[in-house]
Amino acid sequence: MFISEAWAEAPAAAAGASQGSPFMTLIMLGVLFAAFYFILIRPQAKRAKEHKAMITALAKGDEIVTGGGVLGKVTNLSDGYITVDIADGVEIKVQRQAVQTVLPKGTIKSV
Repeated sequence: MFISEAWAEAPAAAAGASQGSPFMTLIMLGVLFAAFYFILIRPQAKRAKEHKAMITALAKGDEIVTGGGVLGKVTNLSDGYITVDIADGVEIKVQRQAVQTVLPKGTIKSV
């Protein structure tokens, strides 16, 4: 009642016959790796390269959006940090990597 029935295993010859060739397994692993590369790894590397180029091309007067959603105009640049004017007389320092997007000129009207 509480114990399920025990079934005997198939003979060793029958178990070996159901497996595919090792060559096909290697091919499938290669196809799987190629799919992961083209679907996940390559696009992420491309986005990282574009972000790095955008960060290095920052200049004074650029209007930006940070990762936290702060809009402002770049007023000062250093190696690792930028100063952003977010309102009249209000400036903050953020890391260069925190910049998410560079907006077209004239997008921010109140700064």
